[in-house]
Amino acid sequence: MSEFFRVCKTSDVPDPGREVIEVNNHLIVLIHLNGKYYALDDACTHKNGPLGEGILENHQIICPCHGARFDVRTGRSLTMPAISATQVHEVKVEGNDVFVRIITS
Repeated sequence: MSEFFRVCKTSDVPDPGREVIEVNNHLIVLIHLNGKYYALDDACTHKNGPLGEGILENHQIICPCHGARFDVRTGRSLTMPAISATQVHEVKVEGNDVFVRIITS
């Protein structure tokens, strides 16, 4: 899938903040942090916990189910019980609009 989808206005997600958004039938968590936007699958790789309900801490999002931490920039798993990365998606900002391109691996 190579198409970008408009997901929101830049003002819709506070900095710092996050929002769970459906993009072309795919749930992602859009994160606004330090002026940049990141998009990850809204699923912890441990047991599919809802990352969008997690706490943001520095450049990490913490799964609310079992505390696994992921780097929002790379999707990399940082702590147990998750041992694999979550999928990251491409984000671009044009004017006041935020777009996401879903990456499938």
